[in-house]
Amino acid sequence: MTISKYIKISAILLLGGIAGCTKLEEKYVATVPKDQAVTSLGAQFPALLLTSAYNDIPGPFVNQDQVFSLEENSSDESLVPTRGGDWDDNGVWRVIHNHTWNADHGQVLSVYNGLNKMNFDATNVLQYSPSKGQAAEARFLRAYALYYLLDIYGQYPLRQPGENLLNAPKVYFGDSAVQFIISELTSIIPDLSTGSMTQAGQDAANVLLMRCYLNRGAFNNRASPTFDDADMQKVITIGQSIIAGGKYSYMSNYFGNFNYNNGSSTEGIFAYPSASGVSANNPGVQARWMMTFHYNEFNGQAPNAGWNGFSTISDFYNAFSVGGTTNYSLADTLIDSRIGRRKTSDPTVTKYSGIRPGFLVGQQFDQNNVALKDRKGAPLAFDPNIAPTMIEQGSNLEVTGIRIAKYVPDFSDPSGKFYSSTPGNWLMLMRYPDVTLMVAEAKLRAASPDPAGALTLVNALRAARGAAPMASLPLLGTTPDAIHDPNSLLAERGREFYWESYRRTDLIRFGVFNMLWQYKPSDDPKYLLFPVPNQALAVNPNLKQNPGY
Repeated sequence: MTISKYIKISAILLLGGIAGCTKLEEKYVATVPKDQAVTSLGAQFPALLLTSAYNDIPGPFVNQDQVFSLEENSSDESLVPTRGGDWDDNGVWRVIHNHTWNADHGQVLSVYNGLNKMNFDATNVLQYSPSKGQAAEARFLRAYALYYLLDIYGQYPLRQPGENLLNAPKVYFGDSAVQFIISELTSIIPDLSTGSMTQAGQDAANVLLMRCYLNRGAFNNRASPTFDDADMQKVITIGQSIIAGGKYSYMSNYFGNFNYNNGSSTEGIFAYPSASGVSANNPGVQARWMMTFHYNEFNGQAPNAGWNGFSTISDFYNAFSVGGTTNYSLADTLIDSRIGRRKTSDPTVTKYSGIRPGFLVGQQFDQNNVALKDRKGAPLAFDPNIAPTMIEQGSNLEVTGIRIAKYVPDFSDPSGKFYSSTPGNWLMLMRYPDVTLMVAEAKLRAASPDPAGALTLVNALRAARGAAPMASLPLLGTTPDAIHDPNSLLAERGREFYWESYRRTDLIRFGVFNMLWQYKPSDDPKYLLFPVPNQALAVNPNLKQNPGY
């Protein structure tokens, strides 16, 4: 994590293993000088450091208690009820959903540390004479980490190569923080590749640029976001260039973006790779289904594969009902492929487990269409109703809450074995629909709005998802519960990107993050930002605690 002219002792041990046996003095050496490291590995050295920076991605972006929790559990898309003795953890999950966290929350600290490890490791690459392409990739990875630090904490520390390590890193705030990321991305794009989605490329940098321009006014004033027309025109221009390039197209199977074969996704722009049954550098996305599935979800094929926790609220689920469809949870016809149905399936998972990707509500079945039961022998039928306190008790505590199967289990082994620890699902970080929906939003927010153009883009996406076209496209709904009015662009973003760690950012940009929703009875504007962890404040006096903490 240190960005200095030295490499930690682990590098010495690695180099010693490569070089063979030599006589060593019994002297503790914590670092190796830069020139020795470069001499030993030559041109390989910056490549190894760049690989290390890439391998930092899963840390903050995979598990359920990292960026996912701060971005999703703090929103209307996700919550974690306490189920008897499970998922209490001293209330850490509940306080995220009902907006009562503080600066000592463990997840607030671990996310901050994980993102800064990525920040510092990417910067470290720049000290060792990388090629132009390597330097550009490192700067993209750093910009990606800085973007999330700015989004979540409103500030980020940055130490450039060669700066005095005895001085605390400079901290960027407000528009200077946004502008630094924009300038970095703009300058590196010519040196980035146009190839694989697992490598920082030009399109990935352009998508991050679009996000910066679209969110700039929200980052500068979260309580009352503004949208400069010049920024909106940048979003439109960059996005239309990607669309016109014709490289990406919508998947016929929405959940093909998240199954074990999602490395072939035609929507993927930036992703962290994986391989079935291979543990080295495997991001381990199984947490995304284990955290939500019931203990018996795999009907004995994979014991303890479910942890029976994460759920969504019924109001968010019902926001799929464009056009006023009623009793949506009772329908068994395909209205929108993104929500799923018992009669819809994914061949990579359904024939082995009975799991139909999407929202799991009501009675659950195995691969032979036999009704499953919970551990007490009662029907395993997921109930949308959750206790107001999010603390479940009694006979139904195992089945409350609608579950979400978006990343779906890997049964690619010929025997149908479930790879509980080494699935092949890639971690999808950027998808093409984000481009089209950001362009649509910028068209609506521009000084001279283009609602027809925005509607055309959204309805093309809806057609690909098997959903009926929308008649009009306001940014927000007009019902009292504007967040969950299905006839809006915000609702469409929710339907497309649920559980992809976008929702908190979207709600803030649309000005509705402090509105109340199910299981969040009150709020305070201070929760528009997470606090800077107390431990970080103690070591860097340039950081400033966010108001209210």
